[in-house]
Amino acid sequence: MNNTKLLQHLVILLVLAVFTACKQEDSPKNLVHSVEEFNKAVAQAKPGTVITLANGVWQNAELLLEGNGTQDNPITLTVEEKGKVTLEGQSNLRMAGTYLHVEGLVFKNGYTPTTEVISFKKDKNNLAHYSRLTECVIDNYNNPERHEPDTWVAIYGKHNRIDHNHLVGKRNRGVTMIVRLNTEESQQNENHIDHNYFGPRQNLGSNGGETLRIGTSHYSLKDSKTVVASNYFDRCNGEHEIISNKSGKNIYKDNVFYECTGTLTMRHGSGTQVLGNVFIGNNKPSTGGIRVINGQQTVKNNYGVGLTGYRFRGAFVIMNGVPNSPINRYHQVEDAIVTNNTFVDCDHIQLCAGSDAERSAVPVNSVMENNVFYTTDKKNLFTVYDDINGITFKNNIISPNTTPLTENGFIQEELELKANSNGLVMPVGLPEGIGASLSKDLATKDNTGVNWYSKKELDVTLNSGNTITVDPGLNSLVEAVNTANAGDILQLEAGGAYPNTKTIIIDKPITITGAKNNKPKLFFEKKSLLQINNGGSLSLSHLVFDGADSPDRTGNSVITTSKYSMNKNYKLFIEDCEFVNLDVNHSYDAIRVYKNTFADTISIKDSNFKNITGHIMALDRETDDIGIYNAEYVILKNNSFTDIGGAALRLHRGGKDESTFGPFLEMEHNVLDNVGYDKRNKYEAAVSLYGVQVVTIANNIFTKTEGINTHLVVGEPIVNVVNNAFYASDKLTVTGDQNYNAANLWELEPRFIDKTYSLESNSPLKGKGTDGKDLGLLK
Repeated sequence: MNNTKLLQHLVILLVLAVFTACKQEDSPKNLVHSVEEFNKAVAQAKPGTVITLANGVWQNAELLLEGNGTQDNPITLTVEEKGKVTLEGQSNLRMAGTYLHVEGLVFKNGYTPTTEVISFKKDKNNLAHYSRLTECVIDNYNNPERHEPDTWVAIYGKHNRIDHNHLVGKRNRGVTMIVRLNTEESQQNENHIDHNYFGPRQNLGSNGGETLRIGTSHYSLKDSKTVVASNYFDRCNGEHEIISNKSGKNIYKDNVFYECTGTLTMRHGSGTQVLGNVFIGNNKPSTGGIRVINGQQTVKNNYGVGLTGYRFRGAFVIMNGVPNSPINRYHQVEDAIVTNNTFVDCDHIQLCAGSDAERSAVPVNSVMENNVFYTTDKKNLFTVYDDINGITFKNNIISPNTTPLTENGFIQEELELKANSNGLVMPVGLPEGIGASLSKDLATKDNTGVNWYSKKELDVTLNSGNTITVDPGLNSLVEAVNTANAGDILQLEAGGAYPNTKTIIIDKPITITGAKNNKPKLFFEKKSLLQINNGGSLSLSHLVFDGADSPDRTGNSVITTSKYSMNKNYKLFIEDCEFVNLDVNHSYDAIRVYKNTFADTISIKDSNFKNITGHIMALDRETDDIGIYNAEYVILKNNSFTDIGGAALRLHRGGKDESTFGPFLEMEHNVLDNVGYDKRNKYEAAVSLYGVQVVTIANNIFTKTEGINTHLVVGEPIVNVVNNAFYASDKLTVTGDQNYNAANLWELEPRFIDKTYSLESNSPLKGKGTDGKDLGLLK
C-alpha cells in the first residue's frame, strides 16, 4: 500500500471514529425500557450517571431514584424526548439521597397507588437533599374517589429546588404540593419552589383543597425557611386557603394569583414575609388576597385588583386570635408590618376578622402604613369586627368616596389609574414611598411551568359544539346523546314525543332544547330518565318531562347523578321546562343527587313543577357533618311548585369547618302552592336549609305551604329573607346563629286569577317586590 492510500484509509477511519463518537454523544445515556432496567441502572448509578426513560407509556411504574451524586455531578433521571414519555395507571416516583436531578416526567391517565405522586423520600429515614425536580408535569392524575386524599408533590429534606413544573387539574381531596416538617431533617430546610405553573383546580366543596401547604399545625412552631417565588397560580379554587402557611420564616415573593378564590393564608407559624405578590381577581366571586394570623408577619409591596371576597377571603384580612391558643387554633396577631401595598377596586378589607367568644385576642403592636386602598365606587371598604387600637395607621391613601377607618392615618386623595407595562392598573403620581412597586419580570402563564406541554384548556363547555336535530321516536334521544360530542346542542322537534326505555347517560357537557311555544314531551320507563356521570354537565330548556310511564316503584327521579363518586364537578341548568305526573308512587323526586358528587351550579328558572310526591331536589347526601356539601350555587327563579309532597329544596352543609365558600342560595320570584305536606317529608318544611353560607329568599309567594326552616352555623352566614308572602302557610324558623335579616314577611292572600299564578289587579302583592315588581312569578 502506498503512502497516499494509507493516508486515505487513516482519514476514513478518523471520520468514522468522529461520526461514531458524535452518534454516541447524541444517543441517550442509560436508555431504559422497563422498571426492571431502571432499577438496575439505579443500583449501578454513581455521580454523573444519567438514566433516561425510553419514549412511550410507562404503565403502573413505581420508580425509586436512590443514590448520592455531587453538586457538579448529580445523578439524573430524564426522558428520551420531553412530552413523549408518560407515566400512567398507578405510577409514582420516590427520591432519596443527595444531589438527584429529575426532569421531563409526565404523569397522566391514572392516580398514585400510594399517598404521593412524587415524593422526596423513600421512607421516613431516607430523604432527598440538595435535589431538584424540574420540568415535570402532573395532569389530572386523580383518584376516582373524590374524598380519597393524596398529594401530588411531597417535599421532604433540605436544600431542594422544585421549579418549572406544570401541575394542573387536581380534583380529589389533598394538597397539590406540600412541604413536610415531620422530622428534624426536613425543618429549616431552605427549599426553593419557583417558576411553577399551578393550573386550574376546581372547588372541592370541603377542606383539603389547598394548592400549596408548608407544614402542619402539629409542627407549626418549627421554622421551615422555604422560599416560594415567581410561581403562577391560575384559578386555584380548591378551598379558602390557596396557600396554607403552617410553619415559620417562609418567604412568598413575586408570585401571581390569577382569579384564585381564597387567600394566601398565614394560618400558623411566625416570621413569614409576603413580598411583591400580585392578586388579580377580575371581579370573580370569592377571589381574595392575603390573610394574616400569628406573630411577626410582614406584608410588603403586594398588589391586588378586582378582588371580591369577604370575611376570611377578603383582599386583605387581619384575624383575631385565641387567647393562649392551642397549637392548632389561631395565635394572636402581634408585631405585624403591613406596608407599601396597593389594592385597587377591591371589595373588602377585613380587620379583626373571626372575632367571637373564642377568637377574642385582637391584633397588637402592629402597623399599617404607606398603603393604597383605592376603589372608585365603594364607600365602606373596611370592616372592623373588634378593637383595632393595637394597629397603628400611618400615611395610607384611600379614594375620596371611601370612609376613613380612623381619624388619623388615612388620606383621602383623588388618583389617576393607568395600566403599567404588565397590564396592571396602578395609581400614578403617588408620593415617594407610598404603595407597591412591582417587579418588571412578573410570573406569567407563559414563563412558568414547561414550554413543551400545552396549557390550553381541555374541558369543553356547554353550548360550545354543533347543533344536531333529533327526530321524535323511541330512544332517538338516547342514541343522539350517545353519538354527540361534548358541547353539542340537541334540538328536539316542536311538539314531538320522545319515549325512552333506557336511562340517558350524560358523561359530557350536553344541551337538550325544544321549542318554546310547543314543547316536546319526554317519557321514560326506567327509574330515572337522565343520569349525570363523571365528566357530564347538562342544560335543559323548553321541554316537558312527563312521569306517567315511569315504573310503579318508590324512589324514581327525572334527573339523577351517578351513585358513585364523581371527582369532576358538574353543572345543571333548567330553563322553561315542565315536570308533571311524578306521582306513580311515593318519594318521586325531580332531581336526586348522591354522596361524593358536587355541582358548581344548579339553576332552575322559568319552570313549572306539578304533581310530585317527592322533593324537587334534596341536596343533603353529605351527612357526615365535616364541612362537605353537594352544591355551591343553587338558583331558583321564577318557578311554580304545585302539589309537591316533599320539599322544594333541602340544602345541607354540616360541620363547623371554615375552609369552604358555600353553599349559596338565590331564591326569588317563585310560587309555592301546597308544598311539603307529605308524611314522608322529614324536613317538615317547603325549604329546609342547614349551614348555607349566603341566602337570599325574596319576592316569593308561599300559599297553603310548609314554611322555611334554616339552621345557621359557622362562617357568619349572610341571610336575607325579605318581601315574601305567606298565606295559610308556616313562615320562617331560624335556629343556631341568630344574626340574620328577615323583613316584610306578609300574611296576605295573593288573589291569583288562575293556576298560572297571575295576580289580580287588586292583589295586595302587586308591586311589593324588592325590585318594585309583583311578588311571585314575573310574566
